[in-house]
Amino acid sequence: MNTYIALLRGINVGGHKKIPMAALRDLLTAAGLVNVKTYIQSGNVIFQSSSKSKVNLETLIKTTIKNGFDFDVPVQVKQPSEIRSIIEGCPFSTDIITSSYFMLLNQGPEKGLLYELQQEKNDEEPFVILNNCIYIHYEHGAGKSKRGVNWFEKKLKVDATARNYRTMVKLLSLSENLQK
Repeated sequence: MNTYIALLRGINVGGHKKIPMAALRDLLTAAGLVNVKTYIQSGNVIFQSSSKSKVNLETLIKTTIKNGFDFDVPVQVKQPSEIRSIIEGCPFSTDIITSSYFMLLNQGPEKGLLYELQQEKNDEEPFVILNNCIYIHYEHGAGKSKRGVNWFEKKLKVDATARNYRTMVKLLSLSENLQK
């Protein structure tokens, strides 16, 4: 069995796209995923599958959610090794890494759009884009920023989902425990 982490975008945020985690676990288990676990209410799923295709698993999860809850949810499926590489690749110093966010892009953006985005950097919200991940630190908190996931998605014309450092570390830990 292969262990995976699914990151769902935009569920249970502000009363929109509500998905009870118990119902999600039940649906995904009925769809054939094994040892399905969820972490907090914001769309983090750890599971196992014999499938080696992340694209097929993303499609399965999207379809299952669409059929069960009647709305579309962007899904990214990652292997624990990918999450580990993303965490270890964070370019920020140890004094701000724990308050940083990781925006995972579903695909690499066009180079021209990346260049344009680089021109809009500021010192209060430094960000670095590496390997389809935007590492960003919000000096005054993510909730007060105008440069959230939606802003980056519009600028780069790609889908993304964000998690904070603590959530990424916890997901990695939970996935590694599932592998034991």
